[in-house]
Amino acid sequence: MSVRVSLVAAARSSALLAERFDDDRPLDHAGWREVQLAAHTLVRLGAAELRYCSPTPRSRATGDALGFAPLVQLALRDCDMGRWRGLTLSEVAAREPAAVDAWLADPRSAPHGGESLLAFISRVGSWLDTRPVQEGALVAVAEPAVVRAVLVYALKAPPSTYWNVDVRPLSAVTITGLPGRWSVSFEALPR
Repeated sequence: MSVRVSLVAAARSSALLAERFDDDRPLDHAGWREVQLAAHTLVRLGAAELRYCSPTPRSRATGDALGFAPLVQLALRDCDMGRWRGLTLSEVAAREPAAVDAWLADPRSAPHGGESLLAFISRVGSWLDTRPVQEGALVAVAEPAVVRAVLVYALKAPPSTYWNVDVRPLSAVTITGLPGRWSVSFEALPR
């Protein structure tokens, strides 16, 4: 018995360099267009028995636009960035360069007053490990940061690996296995 978990990164809500921590903006025009262009490659994932999404407007909109009709999962929310919420990395680095350095270097640090990277990875990993343990498939639309955290957890990689995983909007990855025993599989999607 194994569970097949497909993760789809939500479409964008702004230019990548304008991404804000813990951003809750809806899809922008470009994001909607990207969903329309990618839908034919991702819609097949909606055949999963269980369909989830993170609580952000862009994750919900992406899931709805793909026809998934996903159920919101609070455990799939983005990392709590405390007082940095709504700011870009550039803005925070200009205001608190030492705090950003500490945050990037130590996965246990939370200089922003929110959630540490280690706590974030553990939270989404706990969600992954508590999925129904039976044959079946599920799909989840979440922020790219959540997909990165799930991959780090599933691979049992050091938390610092998180910074080396690039998850683009509307990319998809599948994890199969059982709690504590996950494998990551990549497949070419038809274009």
